[in-house]
Amino acid sequence: MNNFENQKFCQSCAMPLESSDFFGTNADGSKNEDYCIYCFKDGEFTSDMSMDEMMNFCIDKMTEVHPDIDKQQATAMMGEIFPKLKRWADD
Repeated sequence: MNNFENQKFCQSCAMPLESSDFFGTNADGSKNEDYCIYCFKDGEFTSDMSMDEMMNFCIDKMTEVHPDIDKQQATAMMGEIFPKLKRWADD
């Protein structure tokens, strides 16, 4: 079992980065360990959305993937995590 403290998470959407297969790519094609393949490609974010828009998108995904978590729980979790992520921390 992964140690949560040592787990890497996408600094945009909070998706666990369980292996380098999930790392986004920099402009030079190298792996970017801060962002996932869905959020960061070729050195740029794949979508221009606000933190709230990203949270809403991720809440829906989280409740799909984890049926034991309801929207209220997912919203509370995202509300704690997202402001600390690198992409949103400066907002």
